[in-house]
Amino acid sequence: MILICVANSFVNLLGVDYIDSISQRHVESSKFQIFLILALSVVTFLFAIFAMGSGSSSNLDLYSTMKIIFGLEPASELQSAIIWELRFPRILMAIIGGAGLATSGALMQGCLGNPLVSPLTLGVASGAALGAAFAIVLGVSVASNSDIAIVANAFLFSLIVVAIIIQLGNMRSISSESYILVGIAITFIAGAIVSTMQYFATDAQLSQLAHWSFGSLSRPDLVDTMWITVALISLMPSALKWSWDLNALSLGGDDFAISTGVDPASTRKKILILSALMTSIIIAFTGLIGFVGLAAPHMSRLIVGNDYRKLIPCSAIFGSLLTLFADTIGRTLFAPIIIPVGIMLSIIGGPFFMYLLLKDKGVKS
Repeated sequence: MILICVANSFVNLLGVDYIDSISQRHVESSKFQIFLILALSVVTFLFAIFAMGSGSSSNLDLYSTMKIIFGLEPASELQSAIIWELRFPRILMAIIGGAGLATSGALMQGCLGNPLVSPLTLGVASGAALGAAFAIVLGVSVASNSDIAIVANAFLFSLIVVAIIIQLGNMRSISSESYILVGIAITFIAGAIVSTMQYFATDAQLSQLAHWSFGSLSRPDLVDTMWITVALISLMPSALKWSWDLNALSLGGDDFAISTGVDPASTRKKILILSALMTSIIIAFTGLIGFVGLAAPHMSRLIVGNDYRKLIPCSAIFGSLLTLFADTIGRTLFAPIIIPVGIMLSIIGGPFFMYLLLKDKGVKS
């Protein structure tokens, strides 16, 4: 009897030590992941400063820009206009736009349980393209001012898609796959209408619509960029609020989430509405910018794993860095010719993303 009690005590002691060891490793891993997120933030900040000094202007090189930014040298009127009216809004838009699209991608992939979902999957981008086509080709817009007609239409038609998502969420039998299928259907319908309008459009209208569809960070001015920044920053806490629910959904699906007190249908609807709203705010001003919302969450999982408490902020930072890098390359590689950021993201990110997917997978013969 004494031997049995001693044996049980020894086993319990080993169990406690084993659990403590696992807990300690988890804490150390979390600290290291937080350190990596902070390091990535510093890299993004430093690259933003580098991007401020990189451009096609012969009046303002990298060294002069650095001295002007840090107040070590007074700027001429031309230099001040280049830095604060041209480069700063563009770089700020790259940071906040990339963060918003990447956050939307992480949220959508988590709530739908599909790693190939992106902010453009639900038809939000197709709705925005349809609104822009109405303004450009037909001249039909909700805004009388021609300067904001495309933006207003793109945002309105994006919200129409959001309204469809809300109606889907109100159906009790709706599943995560249904959202994706409806998004594909919206994409095909909107694409068909846009293609029909392109068929009857003039050369000038086709050129304008094609340029909008490429995606560019130069369209929003400083005022627009500041408003977008305020809107997205105000939505970010709501994204982080769903971290625990997304962890429950990703760990064991709907059944496990229900056992932890999470309502999968309600959670999925609210997250998709938030993601679509963040996406529509960005692409209404910039045009179609894809890939970052798909790739940034995947790249972030290599750093912090699947814990959405860390995955969401890491995806936001990675999205900012990826968009900033693509835009900087696009406007300096063939300067003064500027390649739109949407094209550069596909050129740079596509092969790299394929490498990540195939890495350590081996090749089947």
